[in-house]
Amino acid sequence: MAETTSRVSTITIEQLKLNRLFQGVEPSTLELLLKELKGELVMPGDCIIREGDAADCMFAIVTGELEVVSHGGSTSADVRVALLGPSDWVGEMALLGSQPRSATVRALAPSVLLRLCREDVKRLIEDRDVAQYARIVMNIARELSRRLRVAHRVNAQSRAAIAKQYVLESMRPPAR
Repeated sequence: MAETTSRVSTITIEQLKLNRLFQGVEPSTLELLLKELKGELVMPGDCIIREGDAADCMFAIVTGELEVVSHGGSTSADVRVALLGPSDWVGEMALLGSQPRSATVRALAPSVLLRLCREDVKRLIEDRDVAQYARIVMNIARELSRRLRVAHRVNAQSRAAIAKQYVLESMRPPAR
């Protein structure tokens, strides 16, 4: 994360409850997270995650706005794939596996984030209360399912548009 990141301690339980990552999580678990983890303030332009880097932490967005961009492993320019704000999170695959980051994430506005590293989640949630850990993993699974449905729909629409353009181009008389 960028060097301009600073620690903040102004996150409240009410703010965490607004984040879909923590839906259904008991207040005592949220209190423990806030006691053990501090919020981080990032400024516009700060890079939070870099595509291809090793991953061991995710971020719950408390305030602000982030953009997710990717070049898809090619040499082409970055393409914005998502805008995220309060109630969202990013980098969750770091908790589920050890693959490199699949996108770059930058702050678009001053943002307060709660960093959740794999070892923190294990120590503070999974080892203490597996039911609370399961709740968070289910919240992540729901979001991944939603994202996959969106990606499938966009892919289908894109293929249909390409096919339609191909038909139109094939009907055009040859140039003289």
